[in-house]
Amino acid sequence: MKTSFRFLLIVLLLAGTGAFLQARHKSEIVPQGEPVKNFPIQVGDWTGHEQSIDAEVLSVLGPGDFLSRIYSHVGQPYIGLFLGYFPSQRTGDTIHSPKNCLPGSGWTPTESSRIMLPVPSGGSIPVNRYIIQKGMERQVVIYWYQAHGRSVDSEYWARFYLVADAIRMNRTDAALVRIVTPIASGENQQSAELRAVQFAQQIAPSLSKYVPL
Repeated sequence: MKTSFRFLLIVLLLAGTGAFLQARHKSEIVPQGEPVKNFPIQVGDWTGHEQSIDAEVLSVLGPGDFLSRIYSHVGQPYIGLFLGYFPSQRTGDTIHSPKNCLPGSGWTPTESSRIMLPVPSGGSIPVNRYIIQKGMERQVVIYWYQAHGRSVDSEYWARFYLVADAIRMNRTDAALVRIVTPIASGENQQSAELRAVQFAQQIAPSLSKYVPL
């Protein structure tokens, strides 16, 4: 009974999100943050290199400010960072979940879990952790949603806060943060996960400049 009620609540929430956001005509507040292209090129010992985003991918993402970058460090497999900031989700251009996009790009999730990421300011934030595979290639993926100083791992909670913040603050802006690193040949999975987690910890304090509080 409890599971059925929770499922019904989620369905109603998702169904009502678009209708609510489109029905509210009051001009929304769209804060001005730092452009994501200005995100630090140097993160600790890692140096970033820009990656172009395909026009087809941009059309799926919808209006927003996007950064795709590969970070390299001598003797280490690369780390990929995607930072997507959506200034408004009121017209139905809501954030696409990476777990829904992975199969379309040929990657199959083989493991998934929710982990708590310790952050330098104290405490921790919930993030999604996936192991994905395409042929013999495997990668670690960490991602979460961020808005107004809040970080969540759940797509459903992100939608809930989207509606709540639209009512409370007249804002629907939010961001997706995704980190990817390969599990190199001869490398164990734990080593790759640690690399992704440590990188996430390094960038977390900088995000508020590009994802307005």
